Amino acid sequence: MNSLALPDVASQLNSYQDTPLKLVGMQGIALPIRLAGQPLNAYVDAGVSLDKSKARGIHMSRLYLALEALEDQELTIPLLNEVLDCFLDSHSDLSTAAHLSIKGDVLFKRPALLSQLAGWKAYPFEVNAIRSGQDTRITVKLDIGYSSTCPCSAALARQLIQKQFNKDFAGKDLQYAELHDWLGSSQGIVATPHSQRSTATLTVHLAENNNTEFPLLVLLDRVESALGTALQTAVKRVDEQAFALANGQNTMFCEDAARRIHQALLEDTCIQGFHLRIAHMESLHAHDAVAESAWNWGSQK
Repeated sequence: MNSLALPDVASQLNSYQDTPLKLVGMQGIALPIRLAGQPLNAYVDAGVSLDKSKARGIHMSRLYLALEALEDQELTIPLLNEVLDCFLDSHSDLSTAAHLSIKGDVLFKRPALLSQLAGWKAYPFEVNAIRSGQDTRITVKLDIGYSSTCPCSAALARQLIQKQFNKDFAGKDLQYAELHDWLGSSQGIVATPHSQRSTATLTVHLAENNNTEFPLLVLLDRVESALGTALQTAVKRVDEQAFALANGQNTMFCEDAARRIHQALLEDTCIQGFHLRIAHMESLHAHDAVAESAWNWGSQK
């Protein structure tokens, strides 16, 4: 059978080729990688700039094949740089910039507050690497879930409890046993503050130092410690009670959460800038409360 010359439509010129393009590539490529020592099913976006005005397109297959370097390998900063180098080397006549984005869920086993239980918690992440000329910028985005109790709601609940106390005990000689029983009854605690499942979305620009690994666990520990009410996994009643205590002693508006995390991140030497968005998914309102903060971020946002 005679071999046929396959048509190369990409080499054919058209009337629009005087416009350079910032990014051309693919998105949502399924790829197995390793991160924090565990296998992950990740999705990758890959692309390069198209700077040559007389070129109709890039070589997408070359980008796809370059991603083989990431398969089942621990994701590190040097490895990302190698892939970006390969993107640009394979398009040396077309491109001066390259982009690589990797998304997925990383799992960490987190201990209960008091008992010996522990369970796995998923943290959505996104790693972005951008090479422009000689400059490379790598950012890490994380979603961190926590519980937040509204300070206003807590104050209103305490007022109602005081009102009920006055109704039940005004003019009476207080007896310890009677008051003790009252505090443990539904009549005594007539109102409770509302709390909500909340999310801190953190995007950090990694410092250009000797970092080779991605400091995901360090960042998670720092943020969850600053908040004090990270979402739990496996719990016993003693853990649930400790969580209720933490929520009661740790009330916060979205503004409070943003400021806590902001201050905690300023102490981290592995990052050189960050953007933070807080969302409290209200249980009182049908809308959410949000707050944002940034440091050394500027036009990078």
